[in-house]
Amino acid sequence: MRVMSKASVRTIVALLMLGGWASAGAEEAAGPVTFYKDVLPILQANCQDCHRPGGANLGGMVAPMAFMTYEEVRPWAKSIAQNVSGRTMPPWHADPAHHGTFENERTLAEPEIQTLVRWAATGAVKGDANDAPAPRLWPETGGWTIGEPDLIIRMPEPYFVADDVEDIYVNLRTTVTADQLPEPRWIKATEFRPGSSVVHHIIATPLGGIAPGNDPTIYREGFGRRIQPGMVVTFQMHYHKEPGPGTGVWDQSEIGLRFYPEDAEIRHTLEVEPLGNFRFRIPPGDPNYSARSEFTFQRDSMIVSLMPHMHVRGKAALYVAKYPDGTEETILRVPQYDFNWQTTYRFKEPKVVPAGTKIELTCWWDNSAENPSNPDPTATVVWGQPTTAEMHFGWMAYTNVEPNVASSGGGR
Repeated sequence: MRVMSKASVRTIVALLMLGGWASAGAEEAAGPVTFYKDVLPILQANCQDCHRPGGANLGGMVAPMAFMTYEEVRPWAKSIAQNVSGRTMPPWHADPAHHGTFENERTLAEPEIQTLVRWAATGAVKGDANDAPAPRLWPETGGWTIGEPDLIIRMPEPYFVADDVEDIYVNLRTTVTADQLPEPRWIKATEFRPGSSVVHHIIATPLGGIAPGNDPTIYREGFGRRIQPGMVVTFQMHYHKEPGPGTGVWDQSEIGLRFYPEDAEIRHTLEVEPLGNFRFRIPPGDPNYSARSEFTFQRDSMIVSLMPHMHVRGKAALYVAKYPDGTEETILRVPQYDFNWQTTYRFKEPKVVPAGTKIELTCWWDNSAENPSNPDPTATVVWGQPTTAEMHFGWMAYTNVEPNVASSGGGR
């Protein structure tokens, strides 16, 4: 072991101190981090969609506080710093290797994270209001992210989730009448609005569905789904809450639809493949159990979006495309799945795959006592509807490469 001389130690300490002074000096030269000049632009671009009065409702996930003014943001400065540095906010769980792949990516750049952390660490300075950017203008949409709907479809009647209910599935059907919809139309955007806080997820066949953390569906130009008079819509409602006296609530959830103009040219209608596996059996205490499912395309196709779905033991998900030429590609890896943020990952450009491509989905679960969300690590867990059971789905929206709509304009 080599022992440094006292002179060497003094030299190193001096250099470290000089480096620290130089760094501090550079920060001072750049000026203090202030709310109006540095922080507010980041919040406007990345946070205020949700963190504002009447902000986005992402599958029942609603921001509990507004980040519009200094007075609203200042009490949360340390919490903001903690969450952005820990990458828990904004909520986005795809592997960083996919950066730039999905159009609805919610991430902050490293300089933005450091700005928010420095602001909190240096006293959350207000600064000069003259440095503030112009406020974002939010159109009045009645609380709908997609804008005022052309048609709202509600559950046929309010449903009471009783006091003693913890977990329940209910199927309710309603018919789209000719008064509501005189002629067929192509859907441009779909948004589900839960009618109470106990809605866990909604599947509304054939219009889609939501789970916690989902964005509204806005179809790219020329893609869509068709709705027509007389269509039966089935609301499969999953309610989950703490049971007990006084916990019962009424619910009447609804779906808002925006239509394409009647003369729009629609070339692609979407199909959805669930990539489901119902045969897994998770042993008690297993921290890393996995199961697979697969789907093979029969035609040249375009994958539009992917959404893995598990319950509270869900740990990670991986979609791999195995091509006919023997090569393979990871098209989505979610290394830290979060049951409360079940994101639909929408490709910026549809992922084109040739006929014969196999999509393989692998899901992992943590059934150990180390999983704080695990209701019972001593249980053998199989497929089931309740939140305390598990699921294995990998919803995939796709369409043919060749146009598969025979006609367009007004949806006829």
